[in-house]
Amino acid sequence: MKAAVKGRLLKGAAVAALLCLVIYLVWEPGAPKGSYKEMYELSTTGGVEKVEISPKSITWTGTDGSVVKTANPGSPTLYEHLLMHDVSVTSTSGAEEKITLVLDILFYGVFAAIFATVFAKVISPNTFKSVRKTGVTFENIVGMDGIKKDLLQVADIMKHPADYRKKGIRLPKGILLEGGPGNGKTLFARALAGEAGVSFIPAKATDFESMFMAIGPMKVKMLFKKARRQAPCIVFIDEFDGIGTKRNYSGSAIETENTRIVTALLNELDGFTPHDGVLVVAATNSRAALDEALIRPGRFDAHYHIPQPDKATRTALAAMYLQNKSYDTSVTPEKIADITGGASCALVESILNRAPLIAAQRGETQFTLKDVSAALAET
Repeated sequence: MKAAVKGRLLKGAAVAALLCLVIYLVWEPGAPKGSYKEMYELSTTGGVEKVEISPKSITWTGTDGSVVKTANPGSPTLYEHLLMHDVSVTSTSGAEEKITLVLDILFYGVFAAIFATVFAKVISPNTFKSVRKTGVTFENIVGMDGIKKDLLQVADIMKHPADYRKKGIRLPKGILLEGGPGNGKTLFARALAGEAGVSFIPAKATDFESMFMAIGPMKVKMLFKKARRQAPCIVFIDEFDGIGTKRNYSGSAIETENTRIVTALLNELDGFTPHDGVLVVAATNSRAALDEALIRPGRFDAHYHIPQPDKATRTALAAMYLQNKSYDTSVTPEKIADITGGASCALVESILNRAPLIAAQRGETQFTLKDVSAALAET
């Protein structure tokens, strides 16, 4: 209640202040009315001492001390005429000009405040949030044992950098994960951070996009500056082909901004050493689209292809996703693996989530292999 009353009082005070300002700007002190002709003739004969000209009126003081006010016809020769007859002339802004000036100041002030607020949000340091514990390890990833084995060694290097340094082994600067969508590239990156026990800073290509030129490269610098402060840590850039594409010097604004972002990435990757404890993991659907200078050895030392799951992996995935679900005897992990050939890991999970819903639409509490096939057909 008190807050509401206080708010009304503040609004009332603001309105009153605005009215006072308008009255002050519009109000002009009065003076006896006279004729323009009289003023003109007196100025010619030396009867006018000084004149104050405003957009709508002329106030003149005679040699006898009288003050007279008359309308201003806007004569282009009046100012010169008065000066030629040794009359002191001053010009003042009218109420309209004052109001216009105040409104201009308010407009540009509000515009500057809005621009500053938007710009501050665009380059906010909170754009990239650090995750201390991802809650994921390689135990959460089914299959792909070869890749897991290699990345476990990378995690061990991050845990014991000094031991590996004695052996002449350095931490890779970057790891590139390539593969179709839905096969666990992001999960691999999170699991690597979980196994290493280091901070995880996720980013995606759209985080570097902006309506303002040069903001993208600035965000790249912000990301790596934060990573150095958080070290040891893993920087994960998803949709890497969205910002790391081959540079095109066509001169268009989009290509120029892309070139600047790629150049900023190159500078940052070259600017830190393996001893900094920062590992960049990038995920892409198309390695061929990436700039060769960006993914060369020394920047991205290791490249891994995350394949579509084979039958053994799909069987293990089905067994995992069937847990806590109600299904009849026609449904087995092996049969699901058979009918989902070529499906991604994410698609297998989606199908086994959709099948119970299809069964529920028929009023059934258990789903069948036909429901699984129907779910697959919908994708």
